[in-house]
Amino acid sequence: MSRVYTLRLPLAVLLFFSLALLKAEPAQGRQGVRVTVSGTVTDAETGVPLTGAHVFIASSMIGTTTDRDGRYVLDQVPLGAHRLYVSILGFEDDFMDILLRSEESQILDFSLTPALIDIGEIVVEAERDRRWARRLRRFTREFIGETPNAELTTILNPEVLDFEVSSGTFTARATAPLLIENKALGYQIQYFLSDFQSTPGRVRYDGEGLYEELPADNLEQAMAWEENRKAAFMGSFRHFMLALIAGRSESQGFRTFSRPSAGRVQGDAFAESSVISNQRFPIEPESLISSGEAPNEYVFDFTGHLEIVFMGEKEDPAYLDWSLRPERSNPRFQTSWTFLDHGPAMVDYKGDTMDPYAVVFMGYWAFERVADDPPREYRPGNASPR
Repeated sequence: MSRVYTLRLPLAVLLFFSLALLKAEPAQGRQGVRVTVSGTVTDAETGVPLTGAHVFIASSMIGTTTDRDGRYVLDQVPLGAHRLYVSILGFEDDFMDILLRSEESQILDFSLTPALIDIGEIVVEAERDRRWARRLRRFTREFIGETPNAELTTILNPEVLDFEVSSGTFTARATAPLLIENKALGYQIQYFLSDFQSTPGRVRYDGEGLYEELPADNLEQAMAWEENRKAAFMGSFRHFMLALIAGRSESQGFRTFSRPSAGRVQGDAFAESSVISNQRFPIEPESLISSGEAPNEYVFDFTGHLEIVFMGEKEDPAYLDWSLRPERSNPRFQTSWTFLDHGPAMVDYKGDTMDPYAVVFMGYWAFERVADDPPREYRPGNASPR
C-alpha cells in the first residue's frame, strides 16, 4: 500500500442525499476468474532455497510462506493488477508488480539479495529515549492516523523502528515487519514498510500489508467489526473507483467537481502541488474514466484538482480538529481532493491503481490512514476470504 497525502486542506459543501449501498463490484465478464501463482525463493548469491519467506499479495489476505524447498503456492488470486511481495529476515525485500489477464497459472521466482545491515545491532541501538518516543508518536499519528479507528490500533513491536530528521524531512524505517493490531476493524497486519517520508506539507509512505482476521470474542464484537469495516469502505477511494467504473458514482452518493489549479505559491505548505482554485465546476463522472488497452483495465484522468463529496456520511468530529477548521461544531459531508502526480492513472476492475504513487490525496482521504484501510478484497456484505 503506497500513498501520498498533502495535509489539512479545509474545504467542504453541504448537500443532502439518500444513499444506496454498493452491493457488489461492477459487472465484468471475467472478474470471478481465479489464478494460481507459484514459484521458488532462493538466495541470490548461493542459489540455496529460502525456507519461511513470506510471499503474499500486497494489502490482502492472500499469503503463504515458503516450504523447505523454497517453494510457494498462492491459490485463488483474482485477475487484475497486484503487487507480489516477498520478505524474509536477513535478506532485502523484493516484489513484482504483476498484471494477471488470463486464467493461466503463473510461475514467478525470486532471488533475494542478503541484507548488508546487521539487523540485530540496529534494534539494540534504537533505545527508547525521549527523542525516539516523540518521533514514535509522530510516526504513529502520520502512519496509523488520528481517526477514532486509530485510537484502537496499536503497533505491537515499535522497537523495530528507527527515525531520522534532516533538512525538514522526517523519515522512518523498520528493521522487521511492523505487527499492527487493529481492534477497530478486527485485523492483525504484518506491514512491510519500505519507505516513509514526511515534510510539513506532505506525507508519503510505501509498504505492503498482509492481513489476518482477529478472532472475535463474541457475536456482538464480530458484528461491530463488520459495521466498522463497512463504514471504512464506504466513501473511500476504492469505493469511489469501483462506483466510477460501474457508472454508478452518483447513485452511490458521490458528487464530483473540477477545481482548476491556481499555480504555485512560494513557501506555502502545499507548494509541492499546485494550489486549488476557489472556483468549482460540476464534472460528469463519465469523463473521468475510459477503457484501457486490455479488458477490465481503465484510465483515470482529469486536469487540475478533482473534488469528491461523499453524501453518505458526515465528517467525523476528529477530522474537524485534524483539519484545523475553525467551525468545528459544523460537520459537513466528507469531502476529498485529489490530483494526478504524473499524468493519467491506470486502474484495474478492482479499483487498484497500477502505479501506487499516481494519485495524491487531500481532505478526508488524507485524514484516513492505515487504521481505516480494510484489505483490498473486502466488500460490504461479503464474507472475508479464508
